[in-house]
Amino acid sequence: MTQLAQESGAINLAQGFPDYDPPQPLLEALARHVLTPGHQQYAPMPGLPRLREAIAAKTARLYGYSPDPGTEITVTSGATEALYAVLAAVVRPGDEVLILEPAYDLYAPAVRLQGGVPVYVPLLLPDFRPDWDQVAAALSSRTRLLLLNSPHNPTGATLTAADLDTLAGLLRDSPTLLLSDEVYEHMVFDGQPHRSVVGHAELRERAFVLSSFGKTYHATGWKVGYCVAPPALTAELRRVHQFVTFSVSTPTQHALADVLPDTNLYDSLPGFYQHKRDLFRELLAPTRFRLLPVQGGYFQVADFRDIAPELDDETFARRLTQETGVAVVPISAFYHNRQDHRLVRFCFAKQDATLRTAAERLQQL
Repeated sequence: MTQLAQESGAINLAQGFPDYDPPQPLLEALARHVLTPGHQQYAPMPGLPRLREAIAAKTARLYGYSPDPGTEITVTSGATEALYAVLAAVVRPGDEVLILEPAYDLYAPAVRLQGGVPVYVPLLLPDFRPDWDQVAAALSSRTRLLLLNSPHNPTGATLTAADLDTLAGLLRDSPTLLLSDEVYEHMVFDGQPHRSVVGHAELRERAFVLSSFGKTYHATGWKVGYCVAPPALTAELRRVHQFVTFSVSTPTQHALADVLPDTNLYDSLPGFYQHKRDLFRELLAPTRFRLLPVQGGYFQVADFRDIAPELDDETFARRLTQETGVAVVPISAFYHNRQDHRLVRFCFAKQDATLRTAAERLQQL
């Protein structure tokens, strides 16, 4: 859809990236470290010690658990590499991996590349809540891993403390591992906290928890993330990380270590993105889109049946891009069997002016 947007000259609300720059202190820190002698060579394979120490302090502050920087934190080339490394480390041929759908489109291919078998459990419409009874029914002796994502891409749904307790009960007598994709952790709205698996004493003992500096600092092109996991799981993750990426950009890690103690840079994100969510929803209120609730993340899902009930979501998305000049993603792209619920996804991580211009076009439908 991004390519189609470029070809059509459309406003790209499809792909999930901001159209504004990272915080100035981070840019200045990177410029400083690029010019610092000795900061151009390989960093240690698990990540710079000072960055891992800063991550441990941040984790303790937010979630009440202080992971060991030496044995429980690994800096990766984005959360994407972390996710792939986790799956390569623990999924064996024939192992089943539970994926709650709709799901980010990387999950299933990465499972299949390891010889694993994706097992799909649908989230419940219209609020995309997990059906824990269906999850329980899908668990088997072959289930190696369950994949979570909260705040959820593409829907913005979030897990509650009760959800995590229920999941802990389901897995209590099982060897099943957990991979929790939490890259939108600092984008939870309406005064609600992010419920991280790291903060759940029982679940974190079996979990890999992924975070993204790219999402947190509006720097998706920097491709730096990290994984928090118990020592035994971290050791397996690093066996793969060592031979996939080995280490992440050294000056970038130094820059992130400089700014991570500035808690305001991430404490301010819920309000920053809630403003964008609320503005975009207000701008779309006069349209015939039916807007689904957004609890977190930076995506808005909308039902277009009142606009074009005869179209499938992929056709609608293409026409919207080419004829209206606003690019979106059809939600069927996030289902393995292309389920079509007449829904599309907008990204509102854009400048207010971009959102206003896009809304003006959408109001013409």
